[in-house]
Amino acid sequence: MASYGVISAIRGAILMLALLVFLGNIMMWIIMPTDTYYDNWLLHILADTNSTYFGIQGPIMLDFTFPILFIAILGCVYLHLGKKVASTTRSCERSRELRILKRPMIVKGLGIVTLTELVLFTLFIALCVWYFSDYVRHWFRQALARSITRGEKVWQTKFDRVGIVTGVTGNLCLTFLFYPVTRGSSILPMLGLTFESSIKYHKWLGNMAMALFTLHGFIYIVYWIITHRLSEMLKWGDHYVSNIAGEICLLCGLSMWITTYPSIRRKKFELFLYTHYLYVLFIIFFILHIGIGFATIMLPSLYLFIIDRCLRFLQSKENVRLVSARVLPCETIELNFSKSRELETLSVLVKCEGNWTRKLYDLISSTTPIEHIRVSVEGPYGPATTDFLRHDMLVLISGGSGITPFFSIIRELIFISSTQKCKIPKVTLICVFKNSSNLSLLELNNSSFHKSADSCDLELRIEAYVTREKAHPKSKLESPTTISFKPNPSDAPISPALGPHSWLWLAAIISSSFIIFLILLGVFTQYAIYPIDQNTNTLYSYTKKGSMNMLFICFSIVMTASFAFLWNKKRNAMEAQQIQDTEETKASKTSTSFFEQDDVELESLPLQSITKSTNVHYGQRPDLERFLLDIKESSVGVLVSGPKKMKRDVAAICSSGMADNIYFESISFTW
Repeated sequence: MASYGVISAIRGAILMLALLVFLGNIMMWIIMPTDTYYDNWLLHILADTNSTYFGIQGPIMLDFTFPILFIAILGCVYLHLGKKVASTTRSCERSRELRILKRPMIVKGLGIVTLTELVLFTLFIALCVWYFSDYVRHWFRQALARSITRGEKVWQTKFDRVGIVTGVTGNLCLTFLFYPVTRGSSILPMLGLTFESSIKYHKWLGNMAMALFTLHGFIYIVYWIITHRLSEMLKWGDHYVSNIAGEICLLCGLSMWITTYPSIRRKKFELFLYTHYLYVLFIIFFILHIGIGFATIMLPSLYLFIIDRCLRFLQSKENVRLVSARVLPCETIELNFSKSRELETLSVLVKCEGNWTRKLYDLISSTTPIEHIRVSVEGPYGPATTDFLRHDMLVLISGGSGITPFFSIIRELIFISSTQKCKIPKVTLICVFKNSSNLSLLELNNSSFHKSADSCDLELRIEAYVTREKAHPKSKLESPTTISFKPNPSDAPISPALGPHSWLWLAAIISSSFIIFLILLGVFTQYAIYPIDQNTNTLYSYTKKGSMNMLFICFSIVMTASFAFLWNKKRNAMEAQQIQDTEETKASKTSTSFFEQDDVELESLPLQSITKSTNVHYGQRPDLERFLLDIKESSVGVLVSGPKKMKRDVAAICSSGMADNIYFESISFTW
């Protein structure tokens, strides 16, 4: 236990150091638009970092790139040490003190947010306003002299300056845009966030960035029209801002922005998905538009995202071992994959909601026997740990297929109970279905826990609601059908892309790739850029400089990430050879179903030690407010996975203040 205390202290120190570095980075953002930065700080920074190896790009990377990458490395060490700390329950008293910070609120345009999120979002808006207003003030002072030089009216020059500042403020939003979508990020879990729960931040930042960039482009088109310089739209500034590159960048951004509209994203998801790949062109032409020097400000989040995307790409090229599948009557299939270093499986539930999922369902459920399906995966992704042990009771509320994320939570609680013998909360699962065929999802839940029934102390109660049927159907409900596959010898079990020590490997990739990038950039600047900039009247091409920087970044990341991935792949293959092949079984069908009873209250007979009771209610919806307010336990964690209206209703109940023992867990399972 003493070692755990030391590790906890080290993790606390790492977290504090990361916070201090981040606050210093934010201070640079606040200071940058001011006269103090331009007249004092920048001069000293340039003097102290004067080098022929990095040029003006060096101090910008020192101020804005290095601190964030350093935080990401600290996050890797923090999370690696976290694996060695035993799971402990948090103090309920501390939770009550911080309750107001986590209380959910429904804000129009933002959805369900906590007070902490609302405060941070407000502070970010304030930073954008400060950034915009102080830059406008700074450049308006130069408007008169600039208007004389250009031969235009002062108000026209000011209009031009407003256009520049609008784009610069959009770059501030773009700087943070990629953090929420970096799935293997070390920064998000260090803050207690998951990829799914952070997607809303990406949406907020994306909407703000595109609104500002669109306004930026509109202002400049108007400016060129009123100054009779519309031909500027066709200029590619090789030594300054490239207008054509900016226009291409804006068109790519608008294409992505339009397809994020909810009706398009939900009904034509593939259009949304493939259009979003235009972010590659968006970033390329953005860098060519403003130059690599200024683009370095937004480099950290993009750098970490490229590392993550490279690792995901490498992982998706591997064929994984699909051992079996179960076909459910509710047009849902469960795919079971072999996991490395153990004989258990990893399950994925897929519901028919579109063309691709329909084809997969028809393929697996067809009467023609299938021995093998070639499958590749990315991930899995999700929270590294759950913090639910601090509660006395958990209430899991789901709608339709939204029940599936709760299976993982319940399984983890069962694992903790059977291995660590610590106190775990009671669990009540409230699931709402349209038809009784969806009740087969619960059979997946029960059969998954059969092996742990004797060694688990979890008290699980299930309240199922079938809204579109008035009574239990007279016809016999179909049972799930199990299909076994014969994997190819080359198929590998699912394993982490970077092995069991993935956080340390990620830290090595971040640090080593950035060092290689700096070496390549230094050599290139010293022998290609510096001689031209110093000895001639022309500057080195901004287009070539930006292109070479992008090439160096991609080369450094691909080289280091590929080495780390292939090294761990080799080790995973050696471990996979030691796994006993127990997956070759004949296709069989499950013949029992616990939904063939006439009464509403059902017992899961194989799991009486786990499941307290299962009640099925027909023709009604749950009275969530009455149910939650009647709970007497001192600390109740409430999680919701389902339609937006259900989430908002539960959030409203938890934030109403009618009960002091209810804690809304703001974890998102969908985006």
